Amino acid sequence: MEELVVLVNSEDEVLGLMEKQQAHINGLLHRAFSVFLFNSKGEMLLQKRASGKYHSPNQWTNAVCSHPRKEETYLEAAKRRLYEELGIETELSEKFNFIYKADVGGGLWEHELDHVFVGNHESESDFNLNTDEVQEVRFISPENLDKEMTEAPENFTEWFKIILEEYKHHF
Repeated sequence: MEELVVLVNSEDEVLGLMEKQQAHINGLLHRAFSVFLFNSKGEMLLQKRASGKYHSPNQWTNAVCSHPRKEETYLEAAKRRLYEELGIETELSEKFNFIYKADVGGGLWEHELDHVFVGNHESESDFNLNTDEVQEVRFISPENLDKEMTEAPENFTEWFKIILEEYKHHF
């Protein structure tokens, strides 16, 4: 099934729909969301993208990133993808939204109006990973994440670097 993204202007007014890969080739602004999950120790959940992804394979990123469907709210989409990718359900709260544009290689661009959600999850053992999307997950402390991103930035998705910096400005 062809996956469509919702094209918008900077005010989140819908301009139309476009096939996801074409929107990324054209670098057109579209709706997106990002989910950050933390455990009670303050560690962030990371997912490693599956090797078969058409861009940014084998790179670490936040718990879930994706796009809402045409008639779906950002929150509905975030909860859907948490379940589809990680096999979990948890409460989420929206913290902020912003627009960014990132070159993800291969002539592809992420240009997104991104709504960022935060939630809690404790265990690494109760995930049911969709291996078409996710290779593995792990929790990491903020200090170790900063260290890894400094030492090997190529191991992380371009959008995660941008979203994480924006996240730090809000908290």
